[in-house]
Amino acid sequence: MTEANAYDVVVLGAGPVGENVADRARAGGLSAAIVESELVGGECSYWACMPSKALLRPVIARADARRVPGLSQAVQGPLDAPAVLAHRDYFTSNWKDDGQVGWLESIGIDLYRGHGRLDGPRSVTVTAEDGTVTTLTARHAVAVCTGTRAALPPLPGIDEVKPWTSREATSADRVPGRLLVVGGGVVATEMATAWQALGSQVTVLVRGGALLERMEPFAGELVADALREAGTEVRTGVSVKSVDRSSDGTVVATLDDGTTLEADEILFATGRAPRTEDIGLETVGLEPGSWLSVDDSLRVEGSSWLYAVGDANHRALLTHQGKYQARIAGAAIMARAQGVPLLETDRWGAHAATADVSAVPQVVFTDPEAASAGLTLAEAQAAGHRVRAVDYDMANVAGTGLYADGYRGRARMIVDLDREILLGVTFVGPGVGELIHSATIAVAGEVPIDRLWHAVPAYPTISEVWLRLLETYRG
Repeated sequence: MTEANAYDVVVLGAGPVGENVADRARAGGLSAAIVESELVGGECSYWACMPSKALLRPVIARADARRVPGLSQAVQGPLDAPAVLAHRDYFTSNWKDDGQVGWLESIGIDLYRGHGRLDGPRSVTVTAEDGTVTTLTARHAVAVCTGTRAALPPLPGIDEVKPWTSREATSADRVPGRLLVVGGGVVATEMATAWQALGSQVTVLVRGGALLERMEPFAGELVADALREAGTEVRTGVSVKSVDRSSDGTVVATLDDGTTLEADEILFATGRAPRTEDIGLETVGLEPGSWLSVDDSLRVEGSSWLYAVGDANHRALLTHQGKYQARIAGAAIMARAQGVPLLETDRWGAHAATADVSAVPQVVFTDPEAASAGLTLAEAQAAGHRVRAVDYDMANVAGTGLYADGYRGRARMIVDLDREILLGVTFVGPGVGELIHSATIAVAGEVPIDRLWHAVPAYPTISEVWLRLLETYRG
């Protein structure tokens, strides 16, 4: 091995998380290499955040316009599906990563294309498409930023059917006439919303009793009501037992009650698994295919040089949280490389990821939107907090009436009664995604209720819901 293949930091995975780890290392004066087997930019850029929101934006814009007097009659027609798909293609750069590669080059990060695997401490082998093997060494750190993949259930016939996962759902080049969606989480509800609006007849099959079960119960209820009003069939408490694809391409799903459903495509949105099964974890004493446990600096427990950042550590499977962790990890790697004790430089929490535990924000881009930060009521109670849930009907906020006729939504804040701070906030309703950062600040900053009272919301905006929640709490 030559010195040319030695770097301060080697990153496995060039998604948003890996890019940010490498960027922070370079900003601190360290050399960095990044290894990627697919497209630079990762899942978020090409098969998740960006294409899904590009598909959903015209859906939500039309829904909002239909609730505005003087405009509603002009937008009653169908969406232009080819135009929506072309708009989606634009936001994925037509699945080409030239721009992302150019950015890496501009900040001095070396890119190695191929399959990267650990090969013992601080060593990574990269096998290129032509079979060439290059060995890289890391003087200070290797960061695993390989993300997750869709987890398919082990059902009879599933391999032959070739079902949609989140990747196919966000990159399909045509609108299926009939679409079965298996699952009730974020991917399931967002893709049901998008494809129903684009012209599919969608049926959602949920094993549990509700949609969006990790949020407050009313979030799933309001989203399910809206999906049904849009023409989607939502069935809860059902499971798919087997799938088959007939000679004419029709998918046949057999349910646990013995009945069958037919569709043109079937999407399984049934969870995620770590992409760590073939990255050489066994060469450093770790289990292939496992989630990697880390400390708050994102360093793998028991290691002095291996980091796991983003989805691979299972702390918070969201792009923005992974990028947050990447900034923390990059700063920690830099400090350790310089021999600086982290506690002496951690005045602002720069080397400890804490916001991926208690103040995680999330937006589900359905119609209505569902947005949350921090804990739900059930989570707060399970953690032993003495809390009160404060609810408010968002239809009674002046700004919502101006936003849309017949506005329907709900807000809830979870108050820690011993400290009088917020542990969690949830909003459901059109346009609420833009409210969630204020909630994140309140939760992450542990802003006392008495101070929030003096954060005056502008009138007449949807943000006035904050005033109404605080008034309801004070009584």
